Amino acid sequence: MSEFRRVTWIVLDSVGIGAMPDAASYGDPAGGDTLGNVARKRPMKLPAFAKLGLGNIKLLAGIPTTNEPTASYGRCALTSPGKDTTTGHWEMVGIHLDKPFPLFPDGFPREIMDEFERRIGRQCLGNFAASGTEIIKQLGEEHMRTGSPIVYTSADSVFQIAAHEEVIPLFELYKMCETARAILRGPYEVGRVIARPFIGEPGHFTRTSNRKDYAVPPPKGMLLDQLDAKDVNVFSVGKIFDVFLGRGIREYEKTKTNADGMSKTLAALDEVDEGLIFVNLVDFDQLYGHRNDVEGYARALEEVDAWLPGFMDKLTSGDLLILTADHGCDPTVAGTDHTREYVPLLAYQARKPNGTNLGLRTTLSDIGQTVAENFGVHISHGQSFLSTLS
Repeated sequence: MSEFRRVTWIVLDSVGIGAMPDAASYGDPAGGDTLGNVARKRPMKLPAFAKLGLGNIKLLAGIPTTNEPTASYGRCALTSPGKDTTTGHWEMVGIHLDKPFPLFPDGFPREIMDEFERRIGRQCLGNFAASGTEIIKQLGEEHMRTGSPIVYTSADSVFQIAAHEEVIPLFELYKMCETARAILRGPYEVGRVIARPFIGEPGHFTRTSNRKDYAVPPPKGMLLDQLDAKDVNVFSVGKIFDVFLGRGIREYEKTKTNADGMSKTLAALDEVDEGLIFVNLVDFDQLYGHRNDVEGYARALEEVDAWLPGFMDKLTSGDLLILTADHGCDPTVAGTDHTREYVPLLAYQARKPNGTNLGLRTTLSDIGQTVAENFGVHISHGQSFLSTLS
């Protein structure tokens, strides 16, 4: 018998809670602290998070501590080298990397680009590290004139292809991504190839919700494989399906915004009686962290906070809610890249709304191991805290 018949695991993408000791070695500016700095720069009202115990994890401006947290609380370190989506999500499910995914801050080698251009039959624009919104502003007009896709990367291990939907149709853009994924092997095997479609006219380009990620296949034996073998239903919301290439996921919902993701997560409670609902809310990272938008980041946190009470009201005695993140992306520091940070951990059970201090967890895999133990399986890394919740 499972301790909890249903677990809802929500990843607040990039909502880190303070720099890890090795952050400088990953190129982070000093003082990275996504939650702490956003709270300091823009006062937020987060009563639901405060009640759960968010302010007990560390002192956060305007977010009080509580003597009676309704959730168990703590923070997790990232053991694997890196600070990106794939590294963080993989570690959650028990995969630890020996070395980071390769980075290409000066663009991709000529032999890679030559082969890519040969296969797609088009010349490319860009091939340098850039913000996605800035590069389409810079090269979008030329792209529309020439039909050349825009290739770019970032401080993360990504090969991104931007194209106007009326210049390169989605099916062709996706095919280009599949081609890139096939080429990028060995020392060039980036964590993700990403389709970045956009629309509009020069000076008024906007990215669409038709983004698509092509991740490296995760090694076999990770949490979702184990749950599938045990016949545990996994329902994903957001980019979880793409990160894990759908492995072990029986039903899924893609999302356009955080609001869409929250709506679909709430609806999932009516569809999934038992198993794991695995959610990623990406707007924090995609819309606000990378764009240094402190106001947007704070507002997005307040929107999730306002949604949480209604969601929690639908939970029953057999439910466990886990809230965490995968890395940081501090919008207040110099640069637009991810930041290597600890991530918050909140674990709420409706039948016992009083929490305990889970402390500093040495790896994100502790969350995965907790979910694994709950459903009667085991993953290769992590220490379960399930008994602490009982």
